[in-house]
Amino acid sequence: MTFVTDIFKKDDLKTVIASGDFGTEIHITGLKPGTVVADGDYIAINTDPTGVYSNSDPVNVPGFTVTQEKAPTPTDVTSTPTADGAVINAK
Repeated sequence: MTFVTDIFKKDDLKTVIASGDFGTEIHITGLKPGTVVADGDYIAINTDPTGVYSNSDPVNVPGFTVTQEKAPTPTDVTSTPTADGAVINAK
């Protein structure tokens, strides 16, 4: 039997915002870096696409904070002195 896990926002259990086969990773996307999501802001429900089984009970998705990616660290930094300072090069 193949089940699907659907993810909903807590205030809208009719609109699936992410979905995946049972037991696989499901990605919630489109959130801004630094966004803090509280426990239960999203709900997970297992469904049966064939309709043999009814939907599972809803389960709160644990909270998380969307990561803030860092810019790459400069490498190959060089400096060349000038009459009034320096020219800096970096990759």
